[in-house]
Amino acid sequence: MIEVVDLKKSFGSTTALTGLSFQARDGEVTGLLGPNGAGKTTALRILYGLMRADGGSVRVDTIDAQADTAAAQARLGALPDNAGLYPKLTARENIRYFGRLQGVTPAAIEARVGELAPVLDMQEIIDRRCEGFSHGERAKTSLVRVLVHNPANVLLDEPTNGLDVMSVRALRQLILHLREEGRCVVFSSHVMQEVSALCDRIVIVSHGRAVASGTPDDLREQTGHANLEDAFVALTGVERRENS
Repeated sequence: MIEVVDLKKSFGSTTALTGLSFQARDGEVTGLLGPNGAGKTTALRILYGLMRADGGSVRVDTIDAQADTAAAQARLGALPDNAGLYPKLTARENIRYFGRLQGVTPAAIEARVGELAPVLDMQEIIDRRCEGFSHGERAKTSLVRVLVHNPANVLLDEPTNGLDVMSVRALRQLILHLREEGRCVVFSSHVMQEVSALCDRIVIVSHGRAVASGTPDDLREQTGHANLEDAFVALTGVERRENS
C-alpha cells in the first residue's frame, strides 16, 4: 500500500507538485492520469527515491520512504521513464545484476527470468547484449528487472511506450496478474483506453495536485459524462485552457 500526503516539489521557479495526495491500495491498479507537465513523473520519482520532496510524506507499506529510503525501495519495483540498462550486458545479465542488488539468490533470479521472459516474448533477446535494443526490447528487459525481487508494490511510468501490440497485450495481462496476487500497482499513462481497461481507481493530476479520484464510473458520474475522456477534459480544464 502506498500513501502520498501533501507532496510538494519545485525546481527553481517552476513548481511541479503543489500538494499532491492520493492512496494506492493492495490488490488494486491505481492510475495516475494527467496532461503533460501535470507532475506525474515527478511524483513517481519521489516515490521510488530518485528525488526528495520539498514537503509532504510518502509511506510504502507503513515505511516512511523519505526517512528510510532503502527499506521502502526493497518493497518497490519501479519502471521509470528511462530504462537505464547497461548496454554491454545482456538482458539476462542486467536482470541478474539488479536482482543481486536486491539480495535475491542466483537460483531465485533464474526462476523469475524463466517465469517472466516467456510472458513478454523475450526468449530471442534474453541472452543478447542490450546495446542496439529497440525501445520495446529495453522496456521488456526493464520490466523483468523491476519484478525480479517479487516486490509487493509496483510503479510503472508510461510502461507501454514503444511496445508492439502483442507486447502491450502481454503487459496488460501481467498487470492484471499482479493485481490478482494482491500487489499494489501504480502506473502513469496518457492512454485513456489503458486507464479505463486496467484501473480500479484513477487519480487525475493537474497542476501538481489531485483534482479528482475514484473509479472510472465515479469520475463519469461526477462530471455527468458517459465517456472517460470527456470526464478527464472536464476535470482538468484542458479544453478551457486550449480555447482561451
